[in-house]
Amino acid sequence: MQNINQNMQIKVSLPYSLFLLLLLAVTACTSESATAPEEERDHTSLVDVFIGTGAHGHTYPGAVLPFGMVQLSPDNGTEGWDWCSGYHYSDTVIAGFSHLHLSGTGIGDLCDISVMPYLAQDIQAGAPQSFNHNQEQASPGFYGVTFDNGIKAELTATRRVGMHRYTFPEGAERAFAIDLGFRINWDMPTETSMQRMNGTTITGVRKSNGWSKDQRVYFAAVFSEPPSRVDIRDVPVKNADTVSAAKAFLAFPASNTPLVVKVGISSASIEGALANIEKEVNHWDFNQVVEEARAAWEGELAKIDATFIDPAMDTIFYSALYHTSLAPALYSDVMGQYKGVDSTVHTASGYERYTVFSLWDTFRAAHPLYTITQTERLDDFLNSILAFYEEYGLLPVWALTGHETNTMTGYHAVPVLADALLKGHLTDKAEYIYEAMLKSAGQNIRGTNFYREYGYIPADKDSYSVTKTLEYAYDDWCIAQIAKKLGKEEDYEQFMKRSRYYKALFDPQTKFMRGKNADGSWVEPFDPFYSEHGAEGVYIEGTAWQHSWFVPHDTEGLIALFGSDEALVEHLDATFSASSELRGENVSADISGLIGQYAHGNEPSHHIAYLYNFAGQPRKTQERVRNIMETMYTTAPDGLSGNEDCGQMSAWYVFSAMGFYPFNPADGRYAIGSPLVKDATIRLPQGRSFRILAENNSRENKYVKEVYLNGEKLERWYITHEEVMKGGELRLVME
Repeated sequence: MQNINQNMQIKVSLPYSLFLLLLLAVTACTSESATAPEEERDHTSLVDVFIGTGAHGHTYPGAVLPFGMVQLSPDNGTEGWDWCSGYHYSDTVIAGFSHLHLSGTGIGDLCDISVMPYLAQDIQAGAPQSFNHNQEQASPGFYGVTFDNGIKAELTATRRVGMHRYTFPEGAERAFAIDLGFRINWDMPTETSMQRMNGTTITGVRKSNGWSKDQRVYFAAVFSEPPSRVDIRDVPVKNADTVSAAKAFLAFPASNTPLVVKVGISSASIEGALANIEKEVNHWDFNQVVEEARAAWEGELAKIDATFIDPAMDTIFYSALYHTSLAPALYSDVMGQYKGVDSTVHTASGYERYTVFSLWDTFRAAHPLYTITQTERLDDFLNSILAFYEEYGLLPVWALTGHETNTMTGYHAVPVLADALLKGHLTDKAEYIYEAMLKSAGQNIRGTNFYREYGYIPADKDSYSVTKTLEYAYDDWCIAQIAKKLGKEEDYEQFMKRSRYYKALFDPQTKFMRGKNADGSWVEPFDPFYSEHGAEGVYIEGTAWQHSWFVPHDTEGLIALFGSDEALVEHLDATFSASSELRGENVSADISGLIGQYAHGNEPSHHIAYLYNFAGQPRKTQERVRNIMETMYTTAPDGLSGNEDCGQMSAWYVFSAMGFYPFNPADGRYAIGSPLVKDATIRLPQGRSFRILAENNSRENKYVKEVYLNGEKLERWYITHEEVMKGGELRLVME
């Protein structure tokens, strides 16, 4: 009604006949549907960027554009696991605003190029400044807070530039610091320098080692007015007294005019950082950048226009869709340059280079989601993965700022590339992609040599042996599909054989995948509730209950191991009804969001509820999926049950809320679950759209009675990627 009233107020001054025509047009549009037309719906207002900043979500609330290079966000200055993003909602102080952040990871790094406004008398102490959440505001592309001392900070961003606006109390002498020694958790500066380039510009570089090694962030900070004094000196790094780093202290005379700062960054050079500023924000209009950021996010979020059975689900869904669009992060500057994995400067030619590939997490649902929602960026993501291979010799495992962290298990760039290639992307590079896949499958690190030698990874030869065996088997299935596509029949048979290596670890007595030694004996004692976070564990970040189900490529083979559909369903039921107790002296905090031994707070569980579909029990999938969505996601800061993990936790919700999910992330099929949407439209390329209509949907009506695709009844519990991308309508009749 607000929009209609505004229209009426504007149009009263028009000729009466024209006013009536316009009023009738507005009335007709609003009576046509309960949902406002796309151009009148503000999807950004449905996002709460604080979701996930509490508990173990590890998200940040700051300003960023979709997949942007700059993530300009507040840092509390507190070290600890729940401060992996630099910020946690439980904190009440801010130590600085830095320009690089990780969204939802389980390891803390980045937080580079930290800046902070001060009252002049406080700058030397450099203490964190207190604030109240009531004085904090944030939305996609904007963050603002007023400190208890009266300084108002506002942040926004372009793709490669952070823009700051600071308003000081009347009459206060203003001060500002740029701190290259600021660090969070694992990160430690190794080399820093700063210099005053001219009257309003400070430039420099911060090199560091952390989770990612040999990090380099060149920067340029341009101020809206020249400082009256600049003092640049080395100061001790917090909690590392033997290490010093450059810090700039700037003074400005008292003024009621806000101080505006533009900070460009580049991993390649100061020239690149300066070029980013010149190209992306060559003016001082802070509000214009805020509006452009909001418009960019509106364009991103409007790709899926949905209404839900409960209004609160709007916020959960669009906040999830927002979180899926933060990583991978842009890495090449406007000159196309970036620091490569080989520590030399490269130039991306014909594409933009991205980094932050949390592949152990995101191969499951986030990357399949990108094949629907990011068709304009997807080839750049894939080319970035291939560029990593060119520079390093292997496909990435967990790529961060031009470095291989080798974190987690599997070689999951393979399913990401296979899925995209099978869906028609980079087909001209198919042979090269296949070559890269073979390199990962043939490497002699991370237990792969034992995997090939024994047909499984022996627990007495390598760590996380069960998890690795299961995940390598899946990745090899993906390689087999590309071999088949390329007509390489012998390779296809070889990798299909390897894809069945998981069977060697199935214990028919306990019904679990278990650790097995090189001599073929089981690891004893066995306790499916036992978790060991260290290298001697056979499951990474989990128990036998969670990891034993990872056979998404061969559900028929898995069912055969159990002996029948009924036996598998019985064990599935037990997974959800078992005690949530976790035993062991070194249990991973990642095992969270427990329903029995199903752990939604960590990725190995994410496909499990959909497995019932393959054993003839789709109603159980629907019941479990609906329960997970309604209990593991809320609108509160602690509204995520575990680490967001660069979009995967949210991608699970985005898919599941629409009613389908990529159970096998690379077979081009989506298993049907239980939607939360009443009506959703996915905007596709070339003006196409795919509509999901859930008739009679409600909290009570969570079961799917019938499925219709483009008016024809389906007798299967999945739809295909091709069917989605052609456009059309999926109608789910709920009961």
